[in-house]
Amino acid sequence: MPYLSMDSERLTFGQRLADRVAGFMGSWPFIIMQSCIFSIWVGVNVVGFAFAWDFYPFILLNLLFSIQAAYAAPIIMMSQNRQADRDRIQFQEDREVNKTAKEEIEKLQLILSRIEIEKLDTILEILQEHTSVV
Repeated sequence: MPYLSMDSERLTFGQRLADRVAGFMGSWPFIIMQSCIFSIWVGVNVVGFAFAWDFYPFILLNLLFSIQAAYAAPIIMMSQNRQADRDRIQFQEDREVNKTAKEEIEKLQLILSRIEIEKLDTILEILQEHTSVV
């Protein structure tokens, strides 16, 4: 399996094709187009009953939809698996960034604590000098 990255330059032809097919099949234009084809198919076969090539219950249409589903499901799953892999990589990168940020914040807290202690020590010295002078 090639290195999975966010850029499409490293994707194979099959991966790009799966992403495009899944993107198209999950869109309104596809749903509208398929609904139109379905309506025309049923309309022609119901109205032109004498010359219909696929009589009710439209066994040929069901076969075509089954074939479409048989090919669409694995292609969509390939695209989803790639998305899951991209999400996993993004999660790991985010985790590393968060870990680094946490370490930086802890260092800054230590530095601020030292500065606070030094200032308090300085204030105490000034107060001690001021009370000893009076």
